[in-house]
Formats: sequence, structure tokens, C-alpha cells
Amino acid sequence: MKERKDDFQTRRKPLEKMNDEALKAYFFKLSQDIVEPLVDMGRQYTSKSIERSVLLRMGFSSLECKDIVDTLYEHHLLSKGAGHCVYRLAKDKNISIREAGLGVSNTQNISYLRKVFDVHEES
Repeated sequence: MKERKDDFQTRRKPLEKMNDEALKAYFFKLSQDIVEPLVDMGRQYTSKSIERSVLLRMGFSSLECKDIVDTLYEHHLLSKGAGHCVYRLAKDKNISIREAGLGVSNTQNISYLRKVFDVHEES
């Protein structure tokens, strides 16, 4: 087993002159630098399983969720969020969440959603 080089004193030098407040600020800056890419990924990427999970919590059955998610995926709308699409449709059309979701699974109002979210055929 290779022995670990003890370089603690060298790595500690830049921190020696920092008071508690400066160390705390430095710690939180480093923490933010580590977490920021993960948060960005969470905002930019999704998956069918994540979107089905959101719809399950909105009260749809697993089979209904699958149909809604598959329809949104086929029409390049899944990246907008399945729950967001269903909610937005319900709000804009003044219908229930359930009615909006089941309508999406039957491809009703897909053209409306594509227009609202500015999603084109070639997306």
C-alpha cells in the first residue's frame, strides 16, 4: 500500500490568515461551486421516469402517466415538464388538471402546447 503524502501544512497556508467569518464564506463558496453543476443538470434535463413520478403525485394512475409522458415525448414537449404542460393547459383552458392530462394522452391540445412553449416539429 502506497503511503499518503502528508501535505496538510502546505494546503493549509492560504487558510491561515482567514478568520472564522472568512473561512465560513470560503466554505460556502466552495460548496456552491460543487453543487451548482448538479442543480443546473436538474433544471436542464429530465427523464420519462421523473416526469411519470411528477404526474403520479398530481393524481394520475401509472398507466395514465405513461400515456401522457409518451405523448409529450413524441411531440418534443417532455423537456418542458409533464406536470408543467398539464398544469398550464388546465389553467389556460380553464379545465381540471385531470381533464387536461387525459386530453394530452389523447393528443388533444398538443398543437396549443407546442405554440405556448414555442416547440417546432423539427425540435
